[in-house]
Amino acid sequence: MDALKILVVDDESRMRKLVSDFLTKKNFQVLEAGDGEEAIDIFYAEKDVALIILDVMMPKMDGWEVCREIRKNSKVPIIMLTARGDERDELLGFELGVDEYISKPFSPKILVARVEAILRRTGQGNTEDTLSAGGIVIDKAAHIATVDGKTMDLSFKEFELLTYFLENQGIALSREKILNSVWNYDYFGDARTIDTHVKKLRSKMGDKGEYIKTVWGMGYKFEVDA
Repeated sequence: MDALKILVVDDESRMRKLVSDFLTKKNFQVLEAGDGEEAIDIFYAEKDVALIILDVMMPKMDGWEVCREIRKNSKVPIIMLTARGDERDELLGFELGVDEYISKPFSPKILVARVEAILRRTGQGNTEDTLSAGGIVIDKAAHIATVDGKTMDLSFKEFELLTYFLENQGIALSREKILNSVWNYDYFGDARTIDTHVKKLRSKMGDKGEYIKTVWGMGYKFEVDA
């Protein structure tokens, strides 16, 4: 399978190189653009860009203009980068169809994890039937999860929740986001149902239950200790 193309758009060459290096290590093919106009040209010339990482503040055309232009013809996943933590920016981004919104400074590892998660969600990239981390192995096709080689007796939602955690390693996930992704948007229950499922899941994972870390006031993060 050919490497998926990621278009990185930022007027800072140092930032492009940093992101590009991390993506290349994950076997993505990286295309770079230093301004909005160049980004548009590359996107339409290549035609098979799998995802765009797009800075907001750029010369010639800013990120919002680029996003508007691309959304006229394409639903390609877009991650917006901005130095501003303004809620209005974030709301505008989602109105324009942005898939993720990350404020600078950010961890390149987390950015790459989000890229991979979005590509899985949109049916691209590494859609392997097996996920593994820290002694936990999930076979999605067989719907089996093991910890240190022993099968865990998980309910359907516990299995889906654990799968979602492994697919989003290192990313802090709000209860609402977990509900929307695992229970889907048509679920109108209390977000605290997540806490109940996490408690049961942790107990079934034994010592590995500590990989599911509580992010106080927000939700949870799955992280394997080094």
